[in-house]
Formats: sequence, structure tokens, C-alpha cells
Amino acid sequence: MADARLKTLLVLLVLSLYVRASKYQAETEDNDFADFEEFDDDFERPYQGASPADGGGAAEPERAADAGRAAAADDRAQQHDGDDDDDALVEVPVHRSTNWDKFYVEMLMIAGIVVYFINFVSGKTRNQKLANAWLSAHKNLLESNFSMVGDDGKAEPGSGAGLLKESENMYTLWCSGRVCCEGMLVQLKFLKRQDLVSVISTMMKAASDQVEIRVTMNAEEMDTFVFCLANKKSAARLAKEMTDISTYCPERKSAERFGLPAHFSVLSEIHEAAAAVLDARVVAVVNKYPELVEYIHVSDQYSGPKQQLDDQAPVELPKVKPTLAFCFNLPGRGRLQPADVETVRPLMQLVLYMVDRMKRCKLGREGRLKAEKNRLRVQEIFLKQTHQSRAEKAQAKREEKRRLEKERILEVRDRDGWRWGANREEDPEKQRRLEEKNEKREAKRRAQMRQMKVKAL
Repeated sequence: MADARLKTLLVLLVLSLYVRASKYQAETEDNDFADFEEFDDDFERPYQGASPADGGGAAEPERAADAGRAAAADDRAQQHDGDDDDDALVEVPVHRSTNWDKFYVEMLMIAGIVVYFINFVSGKTRNQKLANAWLSAHKNLLESNFSMVGDDGKAEPGSGAGLLKESENMYTLWCSGRVCCEGMLVQLKFLKRQDLVSVISTMMKAASDQVEIRVTMNAEEMDTFVFCLANKKSAARLAKEMTDISTYCPERKSAERFGLPAHFSVLSEIHEAAAAVLDARVVAVVNKYPELVEYIHVSDQYSGPKQQLDDQAPVELPKVKPTLAFCFNLPGRGRLQPADVETVRPLMQLVLYMVDRMKRCKLGREGRLKAEKNRLRVQEIFLKQTHQSRAEKAQAKREEKRRLEKERILEVRDRDGWRWGANREEDPEKQRRLEEKNEKREAKRRAQMRQMKVKAL
């Protein structure tokens, strides 16, 4: 609450400065000579001389004119002396203006810098407190399931290093030393509270802090299938970005048939796998926290997001590992408090339950055969694509070689004094040898293609 009040006061301060600056700018635009009014006041003061009743009214104008002529003569004399003396200094009138409204741009910039710095410090501190609160709420549970919590590659067993700070809004935790899996990576992705622009965008469009968990399973402890449960927005994004889901699970189905809320979608390679993963306990937890579960991804072909290659076909299939991936939203919709982190403890218990569940989840004979056929089909498609790509590259290389050879012949003709195209007869012996060479090359290429087709059959 204190951070929210501080940010509100800072925003009001910036708005008040902006309104005052706009008002002053409007006034100066209406009066183009506003900057000279203070100087005009000095010259427009009434002359405090003798009144006509005292008899001095007629002589005063003459004396004023004489004084003006004398002052002008003195100015010309001083100017002449100044031209002769290069070292003469010119007195500059001191600016004693106290009109602070003229510096509204500078004041606005300083206020913006101060607000940004205060927001950076407060946002950074709050994310740090939330990360520590999450670790405190889950440390006992993690230590009871893993021998190493917070492994950074240097810590001794039993003495974890804790959270690793990747940035001001991202923290990671690596846990290892458990049956059925190689390790578990936890990523705490908080909102960018240290960034003032991100804070303002979050005010306009609500967002949530997230926890992403990725468990790398042992190859022999998990069966071969791909499954994903996600809300509809995340399901559409994962179907486009993730390699295994876009390859093996092109269709999205409603999760209502499994007793889940309507805003969830199921992407499953094999129907039997979906029924095995979504047992009674998993369905109960998802129904209890429908807004916090972003997605649950189970795959033996997990390779991460698709690789973006610039007009190049992949040389080999991406390396895959059996993986369980989870993404949970933290409560509060951007207004997360350290005390609210304790409420998501059952979701971590769900992750550990599914790790043990995958060891017992086995497909039937038909499901396993279907999964093997799908993987063979993907390999065949990949081999065809790579073969076509290699054939196109080889053809381009041959064309380039022919072009270079023709250019070489032209250079020889020019050096010997020939003109290309001037004589239609040209050199018949060289032309014949070139045609024979091209025919032999084409015959050899056709023979190689026939051999490749026979091997493929």
C-alpha cells in the first residue's frame, strides 16, 4: 500500500507540473511581448518633476533635452575610446529575474528523473521481497524432495546457493538430486516494476507475475507421447511457437469433456495419454485454481521454441528431452503481496505429484505403436526436406560452375583476339569439346539420381 501511495503522489506531482507548464505556455503564446513587460515597466514610470503650478513646467523639457544631448555625447566619446582600447571591458547588466515559470521544461525533466529513480528503487526492492517470500514459502517442500536446492555448480550438497538473480524482475532456482528426473528449473518472472513505462502500461492493461517450472525427466522413466493443457490464448500461442506441439498436436479440443473449465484447451497426440494425465487429483487442483494455471506441458519430444533460420533448412533434427513444463500465474493481477505467495503452494505439490505420476503412466500397445509411427513419419518428412534442400544447393553449385567455365572460355577468346558473336562459325573444336563435356556431366548426374531412387525404394 505504501508503494502504491508513493507512486500515486509522484504521478500527481508530474501532472501538476505539466498542467502549470501548459498554462504558462498558453499565456506566453497569447502575448508575444510578455518577456519584455518587466523591462517596459522601468521605462514607463511617470516623471517626478516640478508641477506647472510651481513655474517649472516650461523649463523642464529644455533641461531634459540638454541632458539627453549631453548623455549621447558622452556615449559617443566612450565608444570612441573603447574602439581605441581593445582591452576595455563592457559591463553587462545583471539578470535579476525571479520568474521561475520560465524554467518549466527544466523542472519537468528533473521531476521526471526523480520519479523514475524512486520508482526503480521501489520496484526493485519489491520484486526482491516477493522472490524471498516465494522461496521461504516453498523451501521446506523443495528440500524434502531434492537433495540440492539452489544449485549453482559451486555449492556443496546440502548447502544450496538460493535464488540466482538474472535481472531486476527475474530469478531462477535449480534443484537436483531426485528420483525420476535429472533436475528442476524454477523461473520467477515478476512484472517490470523497476521500469516506469512498464508500470504505466500495467495500469492500463493488467498483467500477472508468473512462475515457470521445467522438469527434465529421465528417458527411461517416461513414455512416448506429447500432451498440453492450457487456456485458449496460451494454447494458440504454444501451437505456433513450440516445435513438438505444432508437429504432434495440431488439433485443439475443449477440456470440458474431462471436467475442466471451458476456457481450457487440450492438445494431445494420443487420446489415451490425455486420459492418463488428467486424473482426479490433477482435475481437482486445476478446478480449484482455474485462473492461476496457465499451461501444463508434458512431452518426450521437448526441444523448446521453433528455431528461426533465415531461408535455410535445418541440417539435423533438434535435440529432444523428456520434459514436464508448467506455468502458473501468481494471484493479485499485478498487485501481488508477499503474504499471497503462500496460497500457491498446492501448485508446487502438483508438479511433484506429476513427476511421480509420469513414472507410473504407461500407454497401451496401440497407443505406443501410434506414437512410434508418428515419430517415424516426422523423421521421413525431415529427410525429404533435407534431401530436397541438398539437391537444390547442388544444382545451384553446378550452375555456378558452368557459368564460371563459360566466362573462362570468353576470357581466352578475348585474349586471342576473338570477338564473341562476331563470327557464327567460332571455334568448332572447342565448341565440340565443351558440348561433349556437358553431355557426360548430365549423363553422370542422371545415373546418380536413378541409383538414389532405387535405394529409396
